[in-house]
Amino acid sequence: MLSIQKNLSHSFFAVLSLPATAMGFALSVQISALSWILATKFGLEIHDIGLVWASGPIAGIFGQIIIGTISDRVWFWNGRRRPFIIIGGLIASLMLLALPNIDVISAALGFKGVIGVAIAVVLSLDVAINVGFNPTRAIIADVTPEGVERTKGFTWMQTVSGTVSVGAYAIGAIFDNIVLIYVGVGVVLFFTVIPPLLVAEPKVLIENRDKTTQKPARRSLKTMLMSIQPLWGFLIYDCYVMTLRLSGIRPEHYYAEMVCGLLTIVLVIKSLLAREQGLDPDAAAEIGFRKVLSAHSFSWIGIHTTFVFMFIYIQSIMSELSGIQAGRITSVAFLILNAVAAVLPLLVLAPLAQVIGRVKTHAGSLAIMAVAYVGLLFFGTTPTMIYMLMAIVGVGWASMVSLPFAIMSQKADQAQMGLFMGLFNLSVVLPQLVVSLGVSLAVSRAEDKSIIFLISAVALASSAVAWLLIDDEDGHYEAT
Repeated sequence: MLSIQKNLSHSFFAVLSLPATAMGFALSVQISALSWILATKFGLEIHDIGLVWASGPIAGIFGQIIIGTISDRVWFWNGRRRPFIIIGGLIASLMLLALPNIDVISAALGFKGVIGVAIAVVLSLDVAINVGFNPTRAIIADVTPEGVERTKGFTWMQTVSGTVSVGAYAIGAIFDNIVLIYVGVGVVLFFTVIPPLLVAEPKVLIENRDKTTQKPARRSLKTMLMSIQPLWGFLIYDCYVMTLRLSGIRPEHYYAEMVCGLLTIVLVIKSLLAREQGLDPDAAAEIGFRKVLSAHSFSWIGIHTTFVFMFIYIQSIMSELSGIQAGRITSVAFLILNAVAAVLPLLVLAPLAQVIGRVKTHAGSLAIMAVAYVGLLFFGTTPTMIYMLMAIVGVGWASMVSLPFAIMSQKADQAQMGLFMGLFNLSVVLPQLVVSLGVSLAVSRAEDKSIIFLISAVALASSAVAWLLIDDEDGHYEAT
């Protein structure tokens, strides 16, 4: 073990953050370039772009849970997370390399269209990202003690990852997205192969209640389904709409949306109002975990709507711009978003969380984000206003990708952190699928594409309220 790891020095937290940074960079490339390249180079329509984007969350549903569970129980290459980080990075690099060459691959395979190959490439990319992403976060919980040091680990993760992601969007804005893709290949490859070799992982994980275990008990499918009860409405809707889309059916009514939306509201309220006091630690942790899933899911409807449709919105209000020009404005907007998200976690959010608690800090950040979306709805008609308001959106984004992981890790069994990270990721990917499959249809039918900001504002405001109903028993702690 390196001395920087023994001392939990800043340099160790920086090295520990690099694998997550690599996966975040790959995701940034996808956010910046995917809609742009599908719309401009390959001529896909909005609903087809949404279908391609849907492949990523599908990969997340299976990839993070399966890999998380496996990584909890195996040990090879002197690590349980290390092998999956390296393998995920190698595959992600290859799929990034394939992204601008989808038409070449499609032609070589003898296909007339590109959408099938596009889905295959994006699905493979997202499988790779999900293979790596879960272990890059779980390893932080594995090697840091609970409390301030773990919060520091996740805020360092976002600061380093966000800073590098800013570079991704800068490349897209200054040069173009093709250059960004090829730079991403090198960054992802280097940061997922070298840093994991420098971090010593514990061979035996310690549970939250001071028990040691070599192989954690298996959780049945039924148990896992009960753990994600607040997300059942999202899951049912995603299966329904995916079946229709693959069958070529486009319904004219919104009955399914209303039914699944009502089911989600009922289950979320039930979870948020459940009481943890007086229960045994396992039951209380289960209720706490469901509350975190409930609150986190709505925030991802808001931000993912921006990721998928910002380029489409900019094209709609600035029709005089070329595809490259609109792509650069999109890249600058996301650059600003991630610049704010890179600075705030370590400098502002972590210190603030020590004073008022992580939950209140996160809820306040999301409320600010919701207000910014209202601003985009009414005033986001010029590049300058979009940039200014996206900076405010970055306050919530900074919190979304740092504090919820620290909060969730306090609710989870330490010996099954990979599994719980995978289950927690369902509060990200199931809402993402709702955006890719359901919101995309609504946006394609809407004449005014600013509807995306209304959807985002409502979702973020709902998430902020939900977070305030969650107990943060370790929310206040002394700085060290």
